[in-house]
Amino acid sequence: DIILMALLGAEEFSFGTAALIVLGCVMMRKCNLNTCPMGVATQDPKLRAHFRGSYKYLINYFRFLAEEVREYLAEMGYTSLNDIIGHTELIVRKTDEEVVPATGPDAVEPEVAKSIKEKADLLDFTRLLHRETGHCSLYHTTEQIHDLDNVLDQQLIRGAQRAIENQEEVNLDFAIKNTDRAAGVMLSGMIAEKYGEAGLPDKTVNVKFKGSAGQSFGAFLVKGVDFKLEGETNDYFAKGLSGGRISILPPIRSNFSAEDNIIAGNTGLYGATSGELYINGKVGERFGVRNSGAVAVIEGAGDHCCEYMTGGRVVVLGETGRNFAAGMSGGVAYVWDKNHNFDYFCNMDMVEINLVEDSTYRKELHELIRQHYLYTGSKLARTMLDDWNHYVEDFIQVVPIEYKRVLQEEQVKKLQQKIADMQRDY
Repeated sequence: DIILMALLGAEEFSFGTAALIVLGCVMMRKCNLNTCPMGVATQDPKLRAHFRGSYKYLINYFRFLAEEVREYLAEMGYTSLNDIIGHTELIVRKTDEEVVPATGPDAVEPEVAKSIKEKADLLDFTRLLHRETGHCSLYHTTEQIHDLDNVLDQQLIRGAQRAIENQEEVNLDFAIKNTDRAAGVMLSGMIAEKYGEAGLPDKTVNVKFKGSAGQSFGAFLVKGVDFKLEGETNDYFAKGLSGGRISILPPIRSNFSAEDNIIAGNTGLYGATSGELYINGKVGERFGVRNSGAVAVIEGAGDHCCEYMTGGRVVVLGETGRNFAAGMSGGVAYVWDKNHNFDYFCNMDMVEINLVEDSTYRKELHELIRQHYLYTGSKLARTMLDDWNHYVEDFIQVVPIEYKRVLQEEQVKKLQQKIADMQRDY
C-alpha cells in the first residue's frame, strides 16, 4: 500500500487503525460506549486494567513495516522512497486474464467474466496516472513560505508584550477578517512557554475584535486572555480552549434576533480542557465534541452537540439538532426545552435527562446564564433572568449515567466525612 500510494504521489502516510490493532484493539466498534473490552477506548478502571499494549509493539511494527518497504524498493531497483514518488509510469494496469482468470482455482464462469471485463473497460485511469513532464519536482524539495511574520498574532503579541513580560493588564482592539486564521494561538503559545499551564491572572490580556474571524478563532487560548468578537466566526472556534475566555456576539447595530441566527461555524469547542465560551447566537454542528472541562453557553446548536464529552458544562438556550450527547461520558449539559421535544433529539444510550430540580444545579444554571448576559449582553438571557422561576421549569438536565453515579458516590463520601468530623469534635 505504501509503495503504491508513493507511486501515485503520496509523501505522508496514516497508520491510525493499524497502530490501534498493534496496541490490542480488536475492532469491537464500541469506542463511543465506554465498554471497550481491551481497555483501549474506555475510562472504566476495570476495563482499562485489561490494556496490554506497549510502545515497544509500535516500535517493532514500524520497524518491520519500514524494512518491508525497503525490500520492495530493492526489488524495484531503487534505494529511496523519494526515487519513486509520483512516478506513475511504474504502475501497470492488470490484464483481463489477471483481473478475471479463465483457468485455475479462481476461474469464474464465462458470462460473469464477460460482465466484469465490460465494466472494467469503462474505467479510465488516464488522469489518475498522468505524469507532468518538464522541470517540476515530484516530491518535496523546497520549503513552503508560510508568511508567519505578517499574521494577526504577531500584532497581538506586540500589543500584549507588557502583559507577557510583567503581567500588566492590557486592552487591545483589532479588526479581523476570515483570512485571519487561528487568531490567538501564537499568543497563547508564548504565554504558555513562559508561565506554563497557570497562564496569566484573569483578564490580563483583553482583546476586542470586529469583523468575520477565520477558522480556529481563539484555539488553545490560555488562562488570562479574554477575546471578545463582535461579528461572526468560522469553524473550529475555541478548539482546544485551555483556560481562556471567549465571547462572541452580533454587531451592536444589527437589528436581527440573535438567538434565531447562526453566528459561529461547525466543530466549536472541540477538545477543550478548560476556560469559558459565551455565544449570543446559534452554532453549527458538532459543538463541544470531546470537551473535557470548559464551560460554554450558546443559544442553539446543530447535530451531534456534546458528542464524546467527558467533562465541563454546556448550556444551550435553544433548540438542538439530532444525536445530542452521543457517547457523552462526563460533564453536565442544560438545554432549554421550549418546545418540549428534546427527548427526540437526544441520544439516550449513555445519558439520562431530568428536569432541573436540585437547588445546587439550579444555582449553577442561573450563574452560567448570568455570566452569559454579563459577557454578551444577550437579550434572551436577560429575559430568562428577569423571570427565572418560569423559565427554569423548561430546562432539561443531561447527565451521563455512570458520571451521575460517580457524583453521587462523591457526595456520599463528603457527607460521611462531615459526619465523622462532627463526631470527632463532639
